[in-house]
Amino acid sequence: MKSVAIIGAGVTGLTAAFCLKRRGIPVTVYEASGRVGGVIQSIRQDGYLAEFGPNTILETSPKITQLVRDAGLETRRFDPAPEAGASYVVRYRQPIAMPGSLLGFFTTKLFSAKAKLAVLREPFVAPRRDGKEENIAEFVVRRLGQEFLDHAIDALVAGVYAGDPCKLSVTQAFPKLGQLEARYGSLIKGQIFGARERKRRGEIAKDRAPKFSFDEGLQVLPETLRERLGEAVRLNTAVTRLTQTGTGWLLDLRDCGQVARAEHSAVIYAGTAFKLAELEVQAQVPLHFMTFGEIRYPPVASVVLGFRREDVAHPCEGFGMLIPKVEGFRILGTIFSSSLFPNRAPAGHLTLTSYVGGERYPELASLPPEKLFEVTREDLRVLLGVKGKPTFQHSVFYPKAIPQYNIGYGRFRELMTEAERKAPGLFFAGHYRDGVSLSDSIVSGCNVVERAGEYLATASLARSAAQVAV
Repeated sequence: MKSVAIIGAGVTGLTAAFCLKRRGIPVTVYEASGRVGGVIQSIRQDGYLAEFGPNTILETSPKITQLVRDAGLETRRFDPAPEAGASYVVRYRQPIAMPGSLLGFFTTKLFSAKAKLAVLREPFVAPRRDGKEENIAEFVVRRLGQEFLDHAIDALVAGVYAGDPCKLSVTQAFPKLGQLEARYGSLIKGQIFGARERKRRGEIAKDRAPKFSFDEGLQVLPETLRERLGEAVRLNTAVTRLTQTGTGWLLDLRDCGQVARAEHSAVIYAGTAFKLAELEVQAQVPLHFMTFGEIRYPPVASVVLGFRREDVAHPCEGFGMLIPKVEGFRILGTIFSSSLFPNRAPAGHLTLTSYVGGERYPELASLPPEKLFEVTREDLRVLLGVKGKPTFQHSVFYPKAIPQYNIGYGRFRELMTEAERKAPGLFFAGHYRDGVSLSDSIVSGCNVVERAGEYLATASLARSAAQVAV
């Protein structure tokens, strides 16, 4: 036996399964729900293509490029329109384009002269060396000042994590920032000198990474991986217990309501942290995962609205806008979906994808759809000059949307590393461990295959040696 069980058919689990299959390793994916893709949802309706989870993939690693190529999706890949490069941050209750150059930074209305001087002083701010784990707010205020936190980083944190900069850990949520300070003593110096190292590794910083999607939305990726995996993907099949044996792992299953069992040499858990907390594990040493239920997942609602082009005053040419809390709006931000990629809206119309809730306003995420539409339209009326009734509207509520890498999150990662060491053949991957972006999840799926492959090879050699000795 040399097979691998993967729990969870989100993009991490499907990526891992696809890569294992290409290596000739038998794999079975167990998914409790009736669909693949996790939070990725693309819906084509009335001439609109709506995304309700992520909207783009950031091509931060050559592993992502390789996955698209191996899956045969290069011809279905869509890159953003040339005019979609601009991003906006709201200040003075209006979207202002983020500067794309040094000259643009010094002339932008986004920041005051005092804030710009603070950035110039940043290379001379002494790095922190006392080992204290800082939250994002503390780190940014110390190095760049309060205005930069309030009018830039707060909006960024809302866009990435739907989180609170006063809770998120620098070392856990934005580790590269902490690494830049630790290694170079400055964020600006680190950006300059660190670029060379990223280039050698073939990596691209997220703020510079190419964005892309597919002709029928991001759902194309998980659906294609599922097709390539065939019967190896088992939907409506929940794993209720893992039991370590002398040769691998025994899985107790609930398959379409029926109790069943399966045996595998290794297990990759690629689900959510809160479901991991519910999973019963019987290993040769005690493993307790209930503590993973403490990981915070704030609720988020995705609201997609379509409008006639003439009913929106703003040109909406760009990626979208982020909104700092100090501006007083209820939506966290809006993506200009139909400006990013073609065929996202009928001719003469546009699509706007907004997000509500998160740590900023968690109570708003669970509003009834009609109320969500009303809240979103009112904010878009002020920010983008939207008028008239939408020609398309749809929302999706995620009660537990994005894991928050808050202060102290390192203990959860240490627990996973310790569990992998104590229970060989059990692996963890996904957004609760290796980063919350879609690109992070894909790379996590690729990387766990390396670890699982090494384990299987070592275990096979050990069994062969034992048989020879006998």
